[in-house]
Amino acid sequence: MVKSELVRVLNEKLPELRESDVELAVNCMLEQMIAALAIGERIEVRGFGSFSVRQRPPRLARNPKTGETVNLPAKTAVHFKPGKEIRDRVDSTRDQSRITD
Repeated sequence: MVKSELVRVLNEKLPELRESDVELAVNCMLEQMIAALAIGERIEVRGFGSFSVRQRPPRLARNPKTGETVNLPAKTAVHFKPGKEIRDRVDSTRDQSRITD
């Protein structure tokens, strides 16, 4: 779901709120999540999942086109672990989706 789609859906569920207010609330929430992750905090959204920051060490990789060895620097990555509810819902619709193994 794209952010504008999220705003539209929330606005339909909460028609008493102006679309601009819903958009402001969504943007504030996302900004706070980004700020928390930027300082290394873990975020948990019950029933949805958790976000955390992981450090990846430097490593040697290979360019698949040329076969040349490349040094990749250390980096910080955001990790998402889905909660049980979201895993179960996604699993239950697997046969209806275009996802293949």
